[in-house]
Amino acid sequence: MPEEPIDRIVERMLEGDDLSRRTFLRRLGTAGFAVSGAATLLAACGGAEGGGDEDRDVDVTHPKVPIRNWTFSNWPLYIDPAVIKDFDRRFGARTKYIQDINDNQEFFGKVRQQLQRNQPIGRDLVVLTDYMAARWVRGDYVEPIDKRNVPNVRNLQDNLRSPKFDPERNFTLPWQSGMTGIGYNRKRTGREIRSVDDLFDPRFKGRVTMLEDPHDSAGLVLWSQGVRPEEASIDQVLAAIDKIDEENRKGQIRRFTGNDYTQDLTQGNSWIATVYSGDVFQLREDNPDIEFVIPEEGGVIWTDNMMIPERAAHPYAAETMMNYVYDPKVAAKIAAYVNYVTPVKGVQEELAKSDPELARETLIFPDAATRRKLSPYPDLDAEDERRMIEAMARVTGA
Repeated sequence: MPEEPIDRIVERMLEGDDLSRRTFLRRLGTAGFAVSGAATLLAACGGAEGGGDEDRDVDVTHPKVPIRNWTFSNWPLYIDPAVIKDFDRRFGARTKYIQDINDNQEFFGKVRQQLQRNQPIGRDLVVLTDYMAARWVRGDYVEPIDKRNVPNVRNLQDNLRSPKFDPERNFTLPWQSGMTGIGYNRKRTGREIRSVDDLFDPRFKGRVTMLEDPHDSAGLVLWSQGVRPEEASIDQVLAAIDKIDEENRKGQIRRFTGNDYTQDLTQGNSWIATVYSGDVFQLREDNPDIEFVIPEEGGVIWTDNMMIPERAAHPYAAETMMNYVYDPKVAAKIAAYVNYVTPVKGVQEELAKSDPELARETLIFPDAATRRKLSPYPDLDAEDERRMIEAMARVTGA
């Protein structure tokens, strides 16, 4: 196959093609160009991520202005709609609430070119999972938070205050945490599901869906291979993806999904799936046969984070919403609706007043025994993260 001309590779880089950047560097090397000059061009094309927190001025001031039209992007079924209505009434706002985040990579693909060109993406607040939030922070794609506008940050749970990617929480605040485990239809499977290996039971061939995000699906398979995800090396992660590939080639897996796995599970197209904990609580309202289980080997815990995209038009509106949802009374309303792990202190006490049974639910308020069964995602550097994502994309056909 003839090599692609350098001018076409540059054109593809300007369109945001990561793979062509590596091709370009390789071609420059064989052509004898200076790599230092290439790095300058790559930075101009948006190929180099920024340094993150340590080289940015985080002392920002977002004036208190009237809140009118502003836009909030989130995942499906991730807030009590009454919270948005109450917010709008209280602040005279007109919130455009969009449930358009189905998968972290997919959403990033929608807005990537604008971010890399330092253009607004038409959203003032977005909610993304830890590893993608880290990527946005490194890439300088987010606006610092004016903490004077978010005094309720004092209610943030202590264990969430200092993630590696944002140790001072200058750019992100947790929305909710959750667990990746197994959801299944008890009537369809004909038995209880306990193990990650149950996903690969031949009796369920063609009735299994798995999340296309390798952090989740490979994370669970790592447990079944005797590896705690947060301690996994890239080779161990790739071995877990190889196992998924093997099962997919057998026809075991119906399809790979984002958050839309809920449709297959409720409609009976899939009987067993890798799922997010809070979703199954909501699905059970319509179908009590659907169950959620943290596998006996272990499950994955993660956090979704609120962020203000760089060049957002209404940062004060976003910060006002951050502050609003960190009021324990409001956070309790969200927790009762979404059934995920709240990041806000005082919520369990609030729920105990209105719903004592829910306040004792360990999937919303994990006890020590539950937490011992959970691991964060694999802790990979940027290059190994890329290798993992590319390996999974080859399996899923993304």
